[in-house]
Amino acid sequence: MTEAPRTSERWVTSTVIGIVLATFFSDVGHEMVTAVLPFYLAGVGLGPAVLGIMEGAADLAFSLSKLAGGAVGHRVRRKRPWAAAGYLLTTLGTGAIALVQAVAAVVSLRAFAWFGRGFRSPLRDFLLADEVGPTHFGRAYGIERAADMIGAVVGPLVAAALVWAGTGFRDVILWSVLPSALSVAAILLMTRDRNATKGVVVPAAPAATPSARLPRRYWLFVGGVLLFGLGDFSRTFLIFLAAAALGHEGGAGGMLTMAVLLYAGHNLVSALAAYPAGKLGDAHSRARILVAGYALGVVTNVILAVTLGAVAGLVVAIVLSGIYIAVEETLEKAVVVELLPREQRSLGLGVLASANALGDLGSSIFVGVMLAHGEGTTAFLVLAAIGALGVGWMSLLIRRGTIR
Repeated sequence: MTEAPRTSERWVTSTVIGIVLATFFSDVGHEMVTAVLPFYLAGVGLGPAVLGIMEGAADLAFSLSKLAGGAVGHRVRRKRPWAAAGYLLTTLGTGAIALVQAVAAVVSLRAFAWFGRGFRSPLRDFLLADEVGPTHFGRAYGIERAADMIGAVVGPLVAAALVWAGTGFRDVILWSVLPSALSVAAILLMTRDRNATKGVVVPAAPAATPSARLPRRYWLFVGGVLLFGLGDFSRTFLIFLAAAALGHEGGAGGMLTMAVLLYAGHNLVSALAAYPAGKLGDAHSRARILVAGYALGVVTNVILAVTLGAVAGLVVAIVLSGIYIAVEETLEKAVVVELLPREQRSLGLGVLASANALGDLGSSIFVGVMLAHGEGTTAFLVLAAIGALGVGWMSLLIRRGTIR
C-alpha cells in the first residue's frame, strides 16, 4: 500500500518539532549523568574495567529494549504513548541513581534507564519517518540527531558548571531529572500518530514473524551494521581517555572540566555534521555516504591507537569521531526506512538498533578490559581492523546493488 502523501515544503511539523525537543531535553539529562559517571566510579575506587562492564550492561539492556520497542511498534497502531513511556522510564531510572550508592544498584538503574532509552527509539524513529516521507528521510533523521548531539553538548557543560560551582555528583544526577521530564512532555503534547489522523488509512500490522517478513537485503545490511559496530565503542570512554591524557595538568576539578569540555566538543561536532550528512544522503546515495562515515571511523581508531595518551592526537580523534558518529546514526536509519515498506519499519528500526547495541556491548567490554591492563593501543588497532571489515562488507553490498 502506498503511503499517505506529504507536502515536502512543510516537512517541519509540530510532530517533528516535538520529537526534536524530546531528543534534545532527554539527552541533556542523560549526558549530565554520563559526564560525571566515570569520576563517580573513580571516587569509589573503581576503574575502566568496571566502566566497561557497566556500559556493556547498559548496552545489553539497550539492545533488548530496542528489539522490544520495534516488536511492540510492529503490532500497535498508536506508537506515541509507547514512545512517551520509554522517555518516562529513562527519566525515572536515571534520576534514581542519585538515591543509591551500591555499585549493583547503580548498574541496575543505569541499565533500567537505558532500557527505556532503547525501547522508545524505534517508535520515535517510526513517527518521524511517517511524518516527513521518503524525500526527507535523511534530513529528518539528521535534524533529530543534531538535536541529540546539541543536548549532548549542553548536558556535559551543565554538569561541569555544577561541579565547578561545588555541586556534588549526586546532586548533578538529581538535577538531570528536570530536562528529562521535559522530554516526556514534548512527546505527549506535540506529536501525533498519523494513522490516527482523519483520512489516513493504514492496514493492520502483520502477524507474521520478523524473520519471515523482513527482506534478505535488509538482513544483509544489518549484518554489516553489526560488523562495524563490533569495531566501535561507547563514547563515554572519550571522557576517560581525555582525563588520562590531561591527568598531569592540575587537580581533579580542572581535569574534570577539561575532559568534559573535550567530550562536549565531540558532541558539538556531531551536532554540526548530522543535518548536512542527512541532506547529502537525500541528494545522493545514502549508502555510499554511510560507508564513507564508516571509513572515517576506522581512521579514528587508528589515530587513537598510534597517539594514545597524547592530547593533540586525542583532539583530532574526537573531531573525526564526532563526524563519523553523525553520519552513522543519521544514515543507517535513513537506509533502513528506505529499504522497508511502512508496516515493517518499526520492527526493522528495532532490529537495526539492537544490532548497533550488541556491537557496542562487545566493543565496550573489550576496550574497558584492555585499557585496565594498559593495552589501549592494541585495543584500538583491533577495533580498526574489525571496522574495516564492516566497510568492506557494505562496499560489497553497494557494488552488488543490494543497497544504494
